[in-house]
Amino acid sequence: QVQLVESGGGLVQAGGSLRLSCAASGRTFSRYVMGWFRQAPGKEREFVAQISWTGGRIYYADSVKGRFTISRDNVKNTVYLQMNSLKPEDTAVYYCAADESLSRLRSDSGTDHWGQGTQVTVSS
Repeated sequence: QVQLVESGGGLVQAGGSLRLSCAASGRTFSRYVMGWFRQAPGKEREFVAQISWTGGRIYYADSVKGRFTISRDNVKNTVYLQMNSLKPEDTAVYYCAADESLSRLRSDSGTDHWGQGTQVTVSS
C-alpha cells in the first residue's frame, strides 16, 4: 500500500510556473510507476504525465509536451511535476497516482492509489 499527498498548487498568471510535489508513504515507492492526472470542472479526468520506476521511461500528454516535466526522487519518495508556460486551459485539480503497471496507470484503468488532489488555477 502507498499513500499519496500532493502539494504545490495555487493561482498563477498565464505564462507562469508552478511545481507540484507528491509525497508517498511507505518503503516501496520504487516499485511504483508514478503519474499525474488532472480534472477540470465539467470534464473527465485526463492523463498528464507518467514516469517509470527508475525514471527511464517518461510519457506526456500532447497538451503538455515541452511545457511540463515529471521527475522523481526515490530517496525522498517524491514525484514532481514542473509546469512552465502555464495556460488558462491548464486549470484543474491535479492528482498524483501510483501503480505497479505502466499500461494500467497510463490508461487510468483500475489504478488504486490516488492522492487527494491539488488545485491549479491559471488566470488569463
